[in-house]
Amino acid sequence: MTRQQLLAASIRESRMLLMRYAKGFDDTNHVVQPPNLPNHFAWSMGHMALTMHRIAERLDGKPLPEADFVKGDGGGGNAQQFDTESVSMNSVPTSDSKLYPRAAQCTAIFSNAIDRCAAAFEAATDVQLDAPTKWGQVEVPTWSTGVRMVFHNGLHTGQFADLRRALGMGSIFA
Repeated sequence: MTRQQLLAASIRESRMLLMRYAKGFDDTNHVVQPPNLPNHFAWSMGHMALTMHRIAERLDGKPLPEADFVKGDGGGGNAQQFDTESVSMNSVPTSDSKLYPRAAQCTAIFSNAIDRCAAAFEAATDVQLDAPTKWGQVEVPTWSTGVRMVFHNGLHTGQFADLRRALGMGSIFA
């Protein structure tokens, strides 16, 4: 297995693991943010999707898919699209469901981002993977952003576990 294939498979595997914790989120609870928790389901799905698309963009050169995102000021999301500014790092989730896609669409947008990100890593050359890229305040080899996507998705999976407990949704293992 090449490192391209390994990174792509790892990103795809993160979808399967996360989706176990996404069960039960629907249009009645996808923008509910219980006290003392950092965000809600819709925000997390959009945030993970945006982050993966931004990494894929560095490899495949394609822009964000307009079907899934609008570039606005944080208030332009709708039942089909996330506003990039409403799910970007340091944005503040809101409980206004009109500003986020419906729950099933959140999941579809996340899944689309997984597919694109994995495909971008699969198609990348060794030169692309070894090239340095800016990530926050540091510069890292591009291949490591694939590992970071898996970790990032895992972090939000843990938040879904907290959301599930706070919303009384029960364990995925029950």
